[in-house]
Amino acid sequence: MGALRCLMEEPEVSPIRTKLCCFMTVKTSPREVLQTLFANIERVIKGQSSALRNLLAAFASDGHVLLEDFPGTGKTTLAKALARSIDARFKRVQFTPDLLPSDILGVSVYNQRDQQFEFHEGPIFTNILLADEINRASPRAQSALLEAMAESQVSVEGERRTLPELFFVIATQNPVEFRGTYPLPEAQMDRFALNFSLGYVSPEEEVGILSAQEKVHPLKRFQPVSRCTTSSRSNELSKRSASATN
Repeated sequence: MGALRCLMEEPEVSPIRTKLCCFMTVKTSPREVLQTLFANIERVIKGQSSALRNLLAAFASDGHVLLEDFPGTGKTTLAKALARSIDARFKRVQFTPDLLPSDILGVSVYNQRDQQFEFHEGPIFTNILLADEINRASPRAQSALLEAMAESQVSVEGERRTLPELFFVIATQNPVEFRGTYPLPEAQMDRFALNFSLGYVSPEEEVGILSAQEKVHPLKRFQPVSRCTTSSRSNELSKRSASATN
């Protein structure tokens, strides 16, 4: 709800810090940030206007997204385009039946030189996490995301570790009739703000997508259009709020 309030209030005086607010400056509004991101991502993801709006709505409201669709519809490209548009760290985890929670969260390795254990962070310590084919992994591996998606933290070996303030999960899953899938439990489904599909584009749009990749993939030329500046944004908001109070 924090991001929804941020969209409704004046950005100059609102002290709220959310995924969307950290991309705003004194001269930009939440609507302008979303419009800029939408236009940039649409350069690569063509014919998916409705899906892009859903994705950005979940992103702005501090939620996560579950995409259920067949392979080859652009789910991975969509996640990469969002990450590059905001200059965020991106990591992808391919969920398989033999995946372990430690493969996601990280593990401690004994350092013989220092005579102590050192924790090696897993791929979950990032900004944009693509959990690819999440329903191919066992419920034990799926549960590794529960705490992270609900509280932006993980508990590893009895120690709580905080995730980056900007943390957004885009999970994909195959249709349930595919072989070798494990249906997500209700507790896991509740962590997603939206569940939708991309679907196939029209033949004309498909030709345009293929033509754009004739020499180089459009993602190779992708440039960020916005960056999260949490500390500077927080200082600006505090000054504006103080002046408004006085």
